[in-house]
Amino acid sequence: MLFTQARKNLRKENRAVSPAISTVIMTAALVVLVLVATSYANNILTFQLALDEFSSNKQFMQSTGLQTDDVAWTIGRTETVQFTPKYGQITFVPNVLNYTFEIYNGSSWQTVYNSTTGMILFNMPVNDYSLGNNYFSRMMPANNGSFLQWNASAPVSQVFATQEVPMKDGSYARIVAVPTVRVLNSTLITGGNYYKFYLPSLVSGSNPHLSQSLTLTGSSLTKVTPSTSITQVRINATALATPSTPPGFNSAFFNFDHTTETLSVPSESLVEFYSGTVSVSIGMVG
Repeated sequence: MLFTQARKNLRKENRAVSPAISTVIMTAALVVLVLVATSYANNILTFQLALDEFSSNKQFMQSTGLQTDDVAWTIGRTETVQFTPKYGQITFVPNVLNYTFEIYNGSSWQTVYNSTTGMILFNMPVNDYSLGNNYFSRMMPANNGSFLQWNASAPVSQVFATQEVPMKDGSYARIVAVPTVRVLNSTLITGGNYYKFYLPSLVSGSNPHLSQSLTLTGSSLTKVTPSTSITQVRINATALATPSTPPGFNSAFFNFDHTTETLSVPSESLVEFYSGTVSVSIGMVG
């Protein structure tokens, strides 16, 4: 009796929702859930693809630093490195660092050589991938922040990842390759020591952007051999502020351990400075 009465009451309830309307509501709710899930999945996929691209370009920029060493000391030598950006872009910024080489002859300091260099950047918009503001991590060399590196296997470029926003040229997670100094020390057969300092200088080449590649070409080589007796060598690294350089690429951006490195040189040592000019072109060069 109670069951029969309940069925009658249900048929008399005018506020009940019809099956058709219920179906429309359920379908709309499912569509909204699917759209939210799809948007979330697309965001995760975009982030993962951008992360993979950023990680692969860490290796690309380290390879670029090593190939800079290959071409800097041979005029006319050319190396081309391929890259495949989807979210980021390779750029070149000229005239960002100036290295000054000075010698001390026992009584005064004398400037013997100046070299200005640019840097290579891989820029990833922070909307696609972010490292976190004020992030910094050095990759090559991993555990040494000095711009002066010793022995034959030392790199002549530093590669690091960084993010500092806002900056005048945009908000990016960056991978940076910038030239640094390598010094070799050996003993002369006739006695004394032999010091050689090597520094690449990156300059702008042609930029046709006809392909996704970076071309490095050795264009000139300069050698300076001071004739005076030397007891110390001092090298200064100065971040430049020029009209062609966006603000923000200062000494803090490069994060060297020191902006000045001084080393003592034994008496009767032979000291030589080498600077190889490397032309940087974005795209294939004919």
